[in-house]
Amino acid sequence: MKFSEEQIRDIVAMRDSLVKQIDKHQNAIELLEKNLTILDLVLKESSFTKASALSTVKNSEPSTKISAASTEKPEEISIPITNGSDGKIIANAYITPDQVSIVLEENMEINADTPPFKSFFIDRIIGEMKRKDSAEAENGKIQKESVIDYIINKNGSDIREIIIKNYRQKERLNEIINTAGWSLTRMLENIKK
Repeated sequence: MKFSEEQIRDIVAMRDSLVKQIDKHQNAIELLEKNLTILDLVLKESSFTKASALSTVKNSEPSTKISAASTEKPEEISIPITNGSDGKIIANAYITPDQVSIVLEENMEINADTPPFKSFFIDRIIGEMKRKDSAEAENGKIQKESVIDYIINKNGSDIREIIIKNYRQKERLNEIINTAGWSLTRMLENIKK
């Protein structure tokens, strides 16, 4: 069966389109798998107490155990945040039960004023979480110290680290990491324009 040049061009274009769609979906699958890993680790850390730890508490003096527990540093989980278009690592999210720190790679120079950082990530995503927490704090459902908050550490005008304290919920953690990755990818695209 012979095809005209125009038909061959159309077939090549269709093939290229399919390859791009496959890449896009593979990236999405990888991101979902990372999120599952995060959630599994958070669940593992917060939901279960080892039987060996329970027996140690019963056999030791309470004052000794409390002082030892208060000096231990909470375990930190590290998750890479990748560029949605090329898969390169943009930042790493360091997760503890109290906060998530998103630390940009050394070679990343992203100005804090580049859209959609403030308009989307800070104002819409974190801002909405903060509004809900503030309402819950006013109603007495949570303490005021538990309201989500953020700190942006910069080197000049470039973002170095975003610290989000009191994320409190696994769903929020997942949303923060996903939207941070999306926002940073869009910011890099806007810088290149």
